[in-house]
Amino acid sequence: MNKSNNITELLKGVEVDWKALSSVAQYVRGLTYNKKNESNNSIGYKVLRANNITLSNNTLNFNDVKIINLDTKVKDTQKLYKNDILISAASGSREHVGKVAFITNDIDYYFGGFMGVIRTSNKISPRYLFHILTSEIFQNYLNEMLNSSTINNLSSKIIEGFQIPIPPLHIQTEIVRILDTFTALTAELTAELTAELTARKKQYNYYRDKLLTFQEDEVEWKALESITLPTSNIRWKETDRIYKYIDLTSVSRETKSIIGTTEITAINAPSRAQKVVEENDVIFATTRPTLQRFTLIEKEFSENIASTGYCVLRANRNYILPKWIYYNISSTRFNNYVNENQSGTAYPSISDAKVKQFKIPIPPLKEQARIVEILDKFDALTNSITEGLPREIALRQKQYEYYRNLLLDFPKE
Repeated sequence: MNKSNNITELLKGVEVDWKALSSVAQYVRGLTYNKKNESNNSIGYKVLRANNITLSNNTLNFNDVKIINLDTKVKDTQKLYKNDILISAASGSREHVGKVAFITNDIDYYFGGFMGVIRTSNKISPRYLFHILTSEIFQNYLNEMLNSSTINNLSSKIIEGFQIPIPPLHIQTEIVRILDTFTALTAELTAELTAELTARKKQYNYYRDKLLTFQEDEVEWKALESITLPTSNIRWKETDRIYKYIDLTSVSRETKSIIGTTEITAINAPSRAQKVVEENDVIFATTRPTLQRFTLIEKEFSENIASTGYCVLRANRNYILPKWIYYNISSTRFNNYVNENQSGTAYPSISDAKVKQFKIPIPPLKEQARIVEILDKFDALTNSITEGLPREIALRQKQYEYYRNLLLDFPKE
């Protein structure tokens, strides 16, 4: 018997009551504060907000936690306790409204005014309610309630009026066991794949740096400015063509590929969109340069426009292969050079001139080609794992969602 049949047997003949959330749980809104309440010495009450719930998997994270002064008025009910369900009650983005996280233990954190907490009575399992709140049942309800409103805000009335299917507690417990098993398996798989990816990347970085390492007297060393060709800026007055525009968000830091462009003409061009790129140019983002946002321009994006936030490196083929530049730009040695030569604090940057002063080894072209071929194979393997990780996790998430919807598909009278 497969899992679907097992679930069908489990739910056969089960009597279910549909009740408003207010009859089985309490809804508490978070504490309000303003800028002057924020602590400037990291001493005070720690407050979680909407960004502390990860949308993709409904888990709690502690990134960018607000701390407010100890003289701010707070209530004990606005602190987080075991079995609380933290919910985002208001957001500028609809998709973030209604996202939830389950609190597994008492923690020394409070929740902010755009958040709420649902605390269950003994009539319903808190974990069962959590799964309900991540399901289509709740999302469909929210869509219905918020569809006619331009304000993404879950009032107490909306939350407390949500109708919940409530089977007997032993059925709730079994449903929770099944769904938590799927959740645990997904988390375990994610951890394994992430560890594997980290290990592969570390291995790749080691061999890449090793292959690109030469003694000072072993080969000639040249600054990038002496082995690259001049590039040009767009002359908008001389063209009416539509261009693909590569901005700083167009390049994926993970795969080092272009993942999206916008179309621009002389009419809507950003004031700083100037650099014309050709096939096999290497572009490196000089804003926040240690983020290592760079790529090799493929034919699809040739003769298009890149932001002036990029340094364009065009190989002089008499001395160097484009991918030789690309792999040297990806090296730990270059990243260290960038770290030492960037300026600014909030938005650190490095000048094009400083990038082009970086010296790289110049072995014969035949040796460059041999090493590039090896690194291409490493690169392809690493990228396949990078792309496969979210795909595998997404498949597990869909499996969990399928069985969650099956388990919670109770008929309404």
